[in-house]
Amino acid sequence: MQNRRETLKQSAVVAGLLATAGFPQFAQAYNNAAFQAKTAQDVVKALGGSSLAESKDVSIGGPDIAENGAVVPLKAGSTLAGVKQILVLVEKNPAAMVALFNVNDNVEAQFSVRAKMGQSSDVYAVAIMNDGKAFYAKKEVKVTLGGCGG
Repeated sequence: MQNRRETLKQSAVVAGLLATAGFPQFAQAYNNAAFQAKTAQDVVKALGGSSLAESKDVSIGGPDIAENGAVVPLKAGSTLAGVKQILVLVEKNPAAMVALFNVNDNVEAQFSVRAKMGQSSDVYAVAIMNDGKAFYAKKEVKVTLGGCGG
């Protein structure tokens, strides 16, 4: 059985090996335009999707009122077959995209994330399909800052 010090040392070695294996290059390969887009439609377009259509097969969950905008719990998912990506978007954030999950039919497309929200906003779950079609669900989340309203 390893003690804590040996485990930490081995973890540091593995992290160093992964860092030198080129993983930072993969992070740069992500679509920068999608992460900097200001609207849901611009995010979908940057990821190669077509125009958005509302769908009852896409779900978004979260609080009606978030008392702390620094950690707003959100859930996004879809029951559609052929989903390529699930996105979580916050409309009034400086960059709309909060999270992007790559999925396939072998993965249950249900995700939870904590988002930072500076103000009350509509939040979106978007399912981009293998054929490029994009479907969404929308929910308004009100953010109160220090209990004073936002």
